Amino acid sequence: MALMDFIRKQFIDVIQWTEQGEGLLAMRYPMQDFEIQYGAQLTVRESQMAVFVNEGQIADVFSPGQYKLTTRTLPVLTYLKNWDKLFESPFKSDLYFFSTRLQLDRKWGTPNPITIRDKDFGMVRLRAFGIYSYKLTDARKFHSEISGTREQYTVDDLDGQLRNTVIGSMTDLFGEAGVPFIDIAANQEELGRRLSEKLLPVFERYGLALDSFVVQNVTLPEELQKILDQRIGMNMIGDLGRFTQYQVATAIPLAAQNEGGIAGIGAGLGAGLGIGQTMTTAMAQAMQGGAATAPGAALVAAAVSADEVVATLEKLHGLVGKGILSQAEFDAKKAELLGKLA
Repeated sequence: MALMDFIRKQFIDVIQWTEQGEGLLAMRYPMQDFEIQYGAQLTVRESQMAVFVNEGQIADVFSPGQYKLTTRTLPVLTYLKNWDKLFESPFKSDLYFFSTRLQLDRKWGTPNPITIRDKDFGMVRLRAFGIYSYKLTDARKFHSEISGTREQYTVDDLDGQLRNTVIGSMTDLFGEAGVPFIDIAANQEELGRRLSEKLLPVFERYGLALDSFVVQNVTLPEELQKILDQRIGMNMIGDLGRFTQYQVATAIPLAAQNEGGIAGIGAGLGAGLGIGQTMTTAMAQAMQGGAATAPGAALVAAAVSADEVVATLEKLHGLVGKGILSQAEFDAKKAELLGKLA
């Protein structure tokens, strides 16, 4: 009976792994009820590694190539199993294959905004996203730290851990650097390089090598982005005097098209031409720096109708609501405009 059981045993004399599909990092070679023939042929293809594990202990590691499995090519396994030099019997062992191909286009991003202290805006919340690539370089470390005895371990299984590691490192880097958001957004390539340097030891611990790391975008939440846009707009406009002169220049042509508007004051077209001259003078002063004119003087000279004064006050009041103009500045301008109208 024992002889028949021996005959029925199935022996493996060719061991190889052909990867099926994408995203598989580690696979346990199926050997249930099988034994490896002494002298069997092991083929490890390019972009692969193979590891023999004996009773949970890592034994021999094979890089790409073809191997005849003997006591000479399996020195650690030979030691662990106490084989002698004449050992030629079939044997059982766990065998794992690992893919060392480059894993491309792995995406990362901040599911929630990261809160940092910004020297320009105070406390702000940032979002960021990008891509990275890596490959497995140390099968021994990866088996010990990550994949263990699982039948298969995929790229998707690892993504969550790596993504959280990226976000944690980014938060630390922002806190250490103290770089304003404006500078971060303008230097995404440099940010990616510094993050890559920070992440290299973490990937190495898992038996991985980080190949590239790219920051594609860094943004503020929508409500903060609107405030930033307003601030940028005011910086482009300049001081309040120039802003009000610009508002007059754009409002007069529209009012002149309506009955009862600016063009209907005085002698109709003649008055419209006179106001056009006032507008031209105001714009010329603005282009020359407005050295001889107090801020808002051109607005007072041009706002010759109640409609225009009200419209201007509404716009200035909107600036108060956005924090661009103080209440005191608005009150002073309001008194000046109403006094001129009277």
